[in-house]
Amino acid sequence: MSVELRASQALRLLHDFTFELVHDRAPDLSLRQLAVLLTVYLESPPHTVRGLAAKLKVTKPVITRALDSMGRLELLTRRRDPADRRNVVVQRTVKGALYVERLGDLVAAKARNLPR
Repeated sequence: MSVELRASQALRLLHDFTFELVHDRAPDLSLRQLAVLLTVYLESPPHTVRGLAAKLKVTKPVITRALDSMGRLELLTRRRDPADRRNVVVQRTVKGALYVERLGDLVAAKARNLPR
């Protein structure tokens, strides 16, 4: 399914989505954290700190800080790769899956309410 949006509609959708997130009781995530979270939940695993850093074109410490914050919120977890102890594997959680599903529902609802 293809959706055609004018630039003004796309910006309105982004505004309405972020506005709702700011006024929600759910935790505020930075854009970087949101990018990491959505990458882990929307792209096939496995996900590693090294791989996420390369994909987002940031350093491993940047990813580690984002994962620390989201780990405290129980949106993601980390563990050492038993096959290669140098790698840290990022894993999904039930709480994180529910959070991402809620984000998707929110975007869909805001898109339905866009002025035509």
